[in-house]
Amino acid sequence: MTDLATEFAPTGKLRASLNMGNPVLAHSHTAAEKPAGVTIDLSREFARELGVEVDFLQFDNAAKSVAALASGEADIGFMAIDPLRAETTHFTPAYVQIEGYYLVPESSPIQTNADVDRAGTRIVMGAGSAYGLYLTRNIRHAELVQVPTSEAVVDAMLKDGLEVASGVKQGLEADARRVGGVRLLGERFMVINQAMAMPRGRSAAAAAFIDDFVARMKRSGFVAASLARHAIVGAAVAAD
Repeated sequence: MTDLATEFAPTGKLRASLNMGNPVLAHSHTAAEKPAGVTIDLSREFARELGVEVDFLQFDNAAKSVAALASGEADIGFMAIDPLRAETTHFTPAYVQIEGYYLVPESSPIQTNADVDRAGTRIVMGAGSAYGLYLTRNIRHAELVQVPTSEAVVDAMLKDGLEVASGVKQGLEADARRVGGVRLLGERFMVINQAMAMPRGRSAAAAAFIDDFVARMKRSGFVAASLARHAIVGAAVAAD
């Protein structure tokens, strides 16, 4: 093994941490095999360039995926860039941008994002999610209600009679089709920059290699082709 391969895959295999709770990153609308999606494609290509095999560690939310990387259980990960996570994580430049949206019951008086951050409004969010971390920093008047996974947000809103669900646009759209009687507000509340990641403390050569890998995957069309092949709609390849 090369020095870089040894650094990235000290066990002999590249352990890739996947957030299966994100419908954009680790799901496919076209592939029969599982897991399948853009992060799986990137993991396989990264491992191929290193000359090692890849093992997929699958987690049901972002917090667990981040923790696996921070603890050394995983060698690389795919997650949103966030200042709190950056304390223990090296992020590449973003490879994909997705959007955070709000969803409300059809009968709700809430019509715009400006209506959300008000006293008496309860916003449901997934534990450890990038959009949840953002809301924790930015919501001033509404109450934040945390549930274990992003996939549980809409069900919790309906079950407990809460006012607002927050999440990744594609996931909320899927939930809206599933449950009915709900609607997305008409504008995003944040752009979520998704990056490859590795634990801090690795060499400058390792950081340069993973950063360059992402830049090449965007420039070559690899990321765009992967999103198209898995029929992922609403996610944009991040600009350089």
